[in-house]
Amino acid sequence: MADNIFWLGHDSFRLKGEKIVYIDPWKLADGAEKADVVLVTHDHRDHYSKDDIAKISKADTVVVAPQAVAQKFGDTVTIAKPGDTLNANGVTVQVVPAYNPTKQFHPKASGYVGYVVTLNGKRIYHSGDTDLIPEMTKIQCDIALLPVSGKYVMTAVEAAEAANTIKPFLAIPMHYGDPDVVGTRSDAEEFKRLAKVPVEILEKVK
Repeated sequence: MADNIFWLGHDSFRLKGEKIVYIDPWKLADGAEKADVVLVTHDHRDHYSKDDIAKISKADTVVVAPQAVAQKFGDTVTIAKPGDTLNANGVTVQVVPAYNPTKQFHPKASGYVGYVVTLNGKRIYHSGDTDLIPEMTKIQCDIALLPVSGKYVMTAVEAAEAANTIKPFLAIPMHYGDPDVVGTRSDAEEFKRLAKVPVEILEKVK
């Protein structure tokens, strides 16, 4: 089921279907495949990288992001707010909340987001940087991309609880494996051990 999902490290993914969709492109290799759609979850440096967006942009690339990113990137951004459903270059994108209820890193008031992207008839949920939040009970998806590192986001234990709540056909851990950000492969492995749904730990690709 994950054949068209490519983990680029940390929270960054390339999804391939009818269109090519990047989520939070960061530290991309030169010559990376061009994007039809770029989705940005929030404005922290390891998620919003203007230089990386430029690497994969072409004339008709659509960039979708919350207001905090638009203020930095410019008025060509399609604004995403929790609760929106957007048509981004022919791709259906549902915008969902992402936040920390009790930590200061990603406050709910900032309007940060996750996305549910429909490609090849499959709904792929990228949670963004979030803790386990009540809104996850309403997420309907086939594949869930969930952070597992703790500190800024869910721990592996909390991410397993999120996966068990959402009940996707497949869960994929993220938010680990970059030397500049918290989180290691052991977090991903603990998540896989605790989750009651199928889990695939992807190998990083360029």
